[in-house]
Formats: sequence, C-alpha cells, structure tokens
Amino acid sequence: MRFFYIFLHIEFLSMSKKRILFITPEIFPYLPESYVSSICRFLPQGIQERENEIRTFMPKYGLVNERKNMLHEVIRLSGQNIIIEDTDYPLIIKVASLQAVRMQVYFIDSEDFFRRKALFVDEEERFFEDNDSRILFYAKGVIETVRKLGWNPDIIHCHGWLSSLIPIFIRTVYKDNPLFQDVRILTSLYNDYFPEKFSSHFLKKIKITGIPRVFLTHFKGVAGYDTIVKTAIDFSDAVVIGHPNITPSLKKYMKQYEYPTIIHPDTEDYLEYVDEYNHFYEELLELPPREF
Repeated sequence: MRFFYIFLHIEFLSMSKKRILFITPEIFPYLPESYVSSICRFLPQGIQERENEIRTFMPKYGLVNERKNMLHEVIRLSGQNIIIEDTDYPLIIKVASLQAVRMQVYFIDSEDFFRRKALFVDEEERFFEDNDSRILFYAKGVIETVRKLGWNPDIIHCHGWLSSLIPIFIRTVYKDNPLFQDVRILTSLYNDYFPEKFSSHFLKKIKITGIPRVFLTHFKGVAGYDTIVKTAIDFSDAVVIGHPNITPSLKKYMKQYEYPTIIHPDTEDYLEYVDEYNHFYEELLELPPREF
C-alpha cells in the first residue's frame, strides 16, 4: 500500500509539472543586482523549486565575466545563423549554472551585438544605433535555440522591452510550429522606458522576418519604446504590471486590455511572491491560448 501512495504522489507531480521559459534582459549575479535582475534571478529559481521545469535565457553582454561565472559554449546549439535584413549573423549559445540552486542559464552570444562592454548605451549615454537589430537577434536567437532543444514550453514569460518581439514572433512566424501551438505568453512590464527611437530601417527589418504587415500597426512612423512594448501586450495571453512606475501611456493602454493581469507583489522577498506567480501560471493554463 505504501508503494501505491508513492506511485500516486509521483504521478501527481508529473501531471502538475509546468514547463516555463523565462526570457530576460538581465540576471543577478551575472550583472549587478537591480530590481529586474533580482526578479529574473529568484522567480525562475522559486518556480523550479516548486517541482516545475524551466529554461532561462539572457544576452551574453561583454560585461558578463565568463571565467568568474564559468560560462561555456554549447557546441550542439551554436552554429546557426540569424538573418537580419540581408546579413547572416552567427549565433553562439553559452550556458552557466548557479550551483547553489542547480539552475542553468542560457546565454545568447554574438560578436556583432553583445560583446561590447555596455548594455544599450555607450560611454556618453548615446543609444546604440543597432539596438533594433539587437532586439531582433535576441528574439530570433532564443526561439531558434528552443526549437533546437526540442523543448516545448507551457508558458513563455517575457521580461522587459528586450523580450518584446517574442510574443508577435510566436503568434505569427512560428504559429504552426508544434512546440509553440499550445503555449501561453506572459509579458512583464517594468520601468525601463527609453526616449530614443530605433533606426528608420526597423520596420523593413521586421517585415523581412515574415511577420504579416497587418499585425504591425504600432510600427507606423518611427518606432520606439511604446511601439515594441504595446506590440508585446497585444500578442500576450496575460500581462504582469511588474513595477508601479510603468509609463503613463502604458497605464492608459492597459485599461483596454481584456485578458488576465496581475500586479507584482510589493515585496523584495521572492518567497512571498513566487507562489502567487505559480498560481497565476496554473490559472493561465486553464484558459485556451489566444487566437490571431
């Protein structure tokens, strides 16, 4: 009888286990601790500790110390080329482990886009002219790596503006891929606004990827922060208000959003907010994915 109950317990865990893909702009301790890097460090850990399966991605900025953090290249995942406009850019995948919590992090690396010793602005605080290409490379790099892994997530949780193109890619270009057909997409909004505009070629670069023009309504004129974040909202199954100081335009835009929304709990203790996210994920999986 005792073995029967053990079997039932194991069977229950396997049935309730969720597969969550976290796509992040930064994770502590690979980058300095901040509001976002802390959430993107402890939320995946907490979700994994609750008997779920996770994959976590961030860019391999030049600021990430490879030796100290023991990054190594994953040869079987590297070697793909990501096409942006008419140019092929080699994709390099590296991985590191947070040994204390047994959590792996995958890094999207590129000689062209992520080796510089800065995130999105230069030493004189000037917005990098190729940030539009970098956001495209990151989105396509993550999705293509997940495809190569052959790992089908139940939920994709996108954090911050750097992950903003993931939802529209999944819902359009990759909508017929079996790995993503039943996925739910969740977007977290933060106080990561920037006033600069992307390159005037951004719309052309987006169109070439295969995203139908009818879905690019926010890309009229010169694209900027609101363009990509509102697009992420439009193609998500749910939204997290990840910070109380999101921009007024996003607060206004969210008033017309008709799908599930939660507010990140006002606490720095991840033990107090992980269960709330875990429950929200379960509620989200009970709803059918949005159709486009």
